[in-house]
Amino acid sequence: MSSAAGSLSEPHVLAHTKRRLFPDATDDATRDAPAYAVADTQFAQEEWRPGRPIDPDVRDRLAPFNHVRVGGGYPDLVGVGRLESDLLAVDRVGDEPPLVAVEAKGYASDGVDTHRGIVQAYDRLHEANAVYLAAPAEAISATDRTLARQLNVGVLGVDPGGDVSVLEVPRAVGNRTTSETTAIRFQAGAQGVADRSFGLNHPKNYLGYPLAHYADGDTASLLASYDVVNAVDDARRGAAFLGLLEDGPAVELTSLGREVVRFALARCGSVEAALEEFQEWYRSRTRFVEQAPEWGQLARRVVFAYPATELLVAELQTMHDDWQPEPSLVDLVEHLHELHPTFTVELFVRGDDGVRSRVLTRDGNLRPSALEDGSVYHSPTVFQLKTMLYHTGILTERGREPHRLEPLEDAWALREPV
Repeated sequence: MSSAAGSLSEPHVLAHTKRRLFPDATDDATRDAPAYAVADTQFAQEEWRPGRPIDPDVRDRLAPFNHVRVGGGYPDLVGVGRLESDLLAVDRVGDEPPLVAVEAKGYASDGVDTHRGIVQAYDRLHEANAVYLAAPAEAISATDRTLARQLNVGVLGVDPGGDVSVLEVPRAVGNRTTSETTAIRFQAGAQGVADRSFGLNHPKNYLGYPLAHYADGDTASLLASYDVVNAVDDARRGAAFLGLLEDGPAVELTSLGREVVRFALARCGSVEAALEEFQEWYRSRTRFVEQAPEWGQLARRVVFAYPATELLVAELQTMHDDWQPEPSLVDLVEHLHELHPTFTVELFVRGDDGVRSRVLTRDGNLRPSALEDGSVYHSPTVFQLKTMLYHTGILTERGREPHRLEPLEDAWALREPV
């Protein structure tokens, strides 16, 4: 074994593999091919083994981190994205890009346990669409490749320079979805909060976009002239988050977006007349559902269709029933994490600047003290989404920006528990 090859520890192997499988996982320019991948929380620590630190650059390449259960265990890497044709026999399952799980093996004191990696990867195939073993190329034997081929496990060989060779190509399979894998799909899709955000916190800004898009004229000019919103890009992005449009080279309204237009036509006679109403609400801080009840109820239906809202409302109702009628943000996150750990981390905890290594232990458990720091939270959730839930009459309090957030005092309570 060469000394260069021997330097390929498991974190190094995984970092090279992530780059090969998901090169655009954080590239905003690829909205037509969304991708998102997380490495297991064991790689977020300063040391891989006692006395063996993980290079900070390697940790940066592996971030963000989460502890995602797939099959009978926790893969080293879980991601969703369209793979290059040489990586997968079928590049998509149905209309969605595949969910991929990777088990990485690197050099340890007793060599490279490739056989165990193949068996672990095979176990993940019960809930993933494709699985891989990634290991130093010179450690992968013909016997390993035969076993992997029989089990439909892909094999990726990593050389000391970081190049990744596809030694065995797996077939994509359709598999059941769990709440944990759904959380990763959520982040990879147009409605995830990972690298993009609700830039605005009033729902009228998002309702106005499909109306201006439908009206005759330039969308941005109409939004400005009717004093709907000046931050047009944020309005478009937020409307896509809420499922009102498909954002791409050519914006197209979804069925929900077209329903907003129908509502405007039925109520006002034209979208232009509807946009005139929006001028009355410019820079207003009044709760929207009280200021404009009919529009507020429409916004409530739209916001409730957002995937995270139903989960939040259901669990806040459960907490109310269990004598926690006004939980703090910390209470809510701890409660949610017990039931939906992956989704909770993806929805609430920022994935950058080492935040998740502060919040999560090596085994994916929460560090409660870290949750008391407002800066660890996703602004799109604790500020923008919460404020929209306030404006639509779902929550009692509006959201706050992370730098102004006091998590132990930030109440998340239903306005109308049942």
